Amino acid sequence: MKMVLVSVLMGSYNHEKYISEAIESVLNQTFRDLELIIVDDCSTDNSRSIIEKYQAKDERVRAFFHEKNMGIAQTANDGFKESRGKFISFLASDDVWVPCKLEKQLALIKNHEDQVLWSEGEIIDGNGVPTGMTFTQMHLVSKKKKTGNLFKEIIDDNYILGQSLLFKKGHVNGITFDLNLKYLNDYRFMVDLASKHEFFFISEPLAKYRVHNGNSISKDQTAWLKDLILLGNYFLERYGDDISSNMKGILYLKIGKAYSSLGQKDLAKQFYLKAISVDFLSKEGILYLTYALTDAKGLLGNFLLSLYFKLNSIFDLRSYN
Repeated sequence: MKMVLVSVLMGSYNHEKYISEAIESVLNQTFRDLELIIVDDCSTDNSRSIIEKYQAKDERVRAFFHEKNMGIAQTANDGFKESRGKFISFLASDDVWVPCKLEKQLALIKNHEDQVLWSEGEIIDGNGVPTGMTFTQMHLVSKKKKTGNLFKEIIDDNYILGQSLLFKKGHVNGITFDLNLKYLNDYRFMVDLASKHEFFFISEPLAKYRVHNGNSISKDQTAWLKDLILLGNYFLERYGDDISSNMKGILYLKIGKAYSSLGQKDLAKQFYLKAISVDFLSKEGILYLTYALTDAKGLLGNFLLSLYFKLNSIFDLRSYN
């Protein structure tokens, strides 16, 4: 079995418009000692024939095809099982790498082998045209910590560009993608990874993240909300002893808001009350109370929300002075 330095894992599903560019951005890397593992999740468009074309002309492409659609989690787990590299990288079949992505990261990882490397990204539209925005700008990450122990930050909000990652395969060590989650597997994976390893941020955009109408989550808000509930409960159960009362309150609030958006108001209120019970004395106390009393709706809800944001802005200003 031929060993390689980097295994690039690409899940594929109905991205015939973009997948050629994604594949070529891997095969045209200035660093050559890689394998590109493509797992196609039973695409119904022309993706399979495109993948097979590249597999026939470049031995570094190893393609696997599901006979039925099995979802993002199974597709990612299958890619991991087939990987033979010392290091792992991800690339979605609708995104793109810059040619020097792996070369620059591998030069840096010599001094950061125990860390997870990630980078800035450039946002492009459905036609590949730059929008003028970076990934960290889009996710409002300018004031957030990007290097070091990011566990507390990422459990609150996953702002890591998954397509920019490079890390040792050994870091995975039992971490898998959850088959119960439809879309937010990357969020859970990133938190599980951050619970064990520090991150290192590269400010240069080494990946291009495509925003288009076919992005999965934008088409299925109900499944996304259900994922948020499952994920919040997983974080509370798995990491409840390791996170602050404030973070527990925020997680309960997020679960409650997801239930509310699904129309399950009674369940939502139960979680708002849980947030109050574990974290009432924090600056989020007013926020929990707002949702518990009004679900943040109506005149009272709007008044309490405005009061919370005003107090929160004062708190933030003091913390930066």
